[in-house]
Amino acid sequence: MPEDKSFLIAQEWMAKGDNDLKNAAHTLKLGDKCPIDTVCFHAQQCVEKYLKAFLVIIKKEFPRTHDIEMLISLMPKSIDFSLSVEEQRKFTEYATVMRYPGPYEPISLNEAKKAVKLARQIKRTIHKLIENKGLF
Repeated sequence: MPEDKSFLIAQEWMAKGDNDLKNAAHTLKLGDKCPIDTVCFHAQQCVEKYLKAFLVIIKKEFPRTHDIEMLISLMPKSIDFSLSVEEQRKFTEYATVMRYPGPYEPISLNEAKKAVKLARQIKRTIHKLIENKGLF
């Protein structure tokens, strides 16, 4: 394991992201009674924190933001996260719009399940990237 402090910081980001993903997945088990907005918020937080973890590892500075599209734009162009621009923007909305009262389209249980599935996908992608860099 490298002695580089950035790897330790990235591990902290990933641990926080793991907690968000656990929270989202556990809450989904409530089925029709689950607070869908909360599930989507935690799925977004997982994605955001994993992206930030990788940016720390590659020593790429990033601003304080919840904007998934912007974070992905900071990544090397060779990395394919398999998130459409629409999905990236939807994740951003989960953290910036839908967690507060106000008018927005309701979120379906299927959409929440998809958000958790995509968060798991991003987590796997980041883990593979880190493994390929020889950091795990």
